[in-house]
Amino acid sequence: MGHRIIQQNRGRGGPTYRAPSHRYKAELKHACPNTETVKGQIADIEHDPARHAPIALVTLEDGKKVYMLITEGMGVGDEVAWGPQAGVKNGNTLPMRDIPIGAYICNIEARPNDGGKFVRSSGVQAMLVGKSGGKVAVQMPSGKQKWFHELCMATIGIVAGGGRGEKPFVKAGNKYHKMKSQAQKWPRSSGVKMNVIDHPFGGGGHQHPGRPKTVARGTSPGRKVGHIAARRTGKWKK
Repeated sequence: MGHRIIQQNRGRGGPTYRAPSHRYKAELKHACPNTETVKGQIADIEHDPARHAPIALVTLEDGKKVYMLITEGMGVGDEVAWGPQAGVKNGNTLPMRDIPIGAYICNIEARPNDGGKFVRSSGVQAMLVGKSGGKVAVQMPSGKQKWFHELCMATIGIVAGGGRGEKPFVKAGNKYHKMKSQAQKWPRSSGVKMNVIDHPFGGGGHQHPGRPKTVARGTSPGRKVGHIAARRTGKWKK
């Protein structure tokens, strides 16, 4: 009997594909809604197994402690603030209507008061490029422009941890622990390396798919490999 292909096995679920969320430290939401102003001081900078960027433990004015996504240039003892009266300063979080055009921002809310959804990876930043009719235009790290509600909050600065991808893994153990924290199956074998009963691309006298890689959206799970519901095929012509 053949094995389930990876797509089938992942859909079935199990510890191999389950994120170790019990090890994660915090959800990293903004400390207050966009109608209040809260101040705090960075008490420590820590590593979170859930992400590659460092995070900061912040002690608020009322003594409560929260975690936040830290930006480049911030350190222990620095003051940070959330809210309309926070002030335009590196590490502060405020509604985008109060942020000047041209500023670098990160940890952007998709909707007001959702806590921050976009631009949270290490070393990335977006740029606020325009404001119009209660909307704010932001140039995302991909280069595309996206519009947000002016009351969506964002943190000023660039997410710390830039250059992470330039360091080599050196040994397989380091790669193993990275993939384990992301709930990704590793190592993975390509389909053409497998036996004919284990994958649609398996078998044959040499390693080749043996069939078209593009499959329809409604294909059965056992055949859903390769380019699923591709918009087009063939080479691009200039």
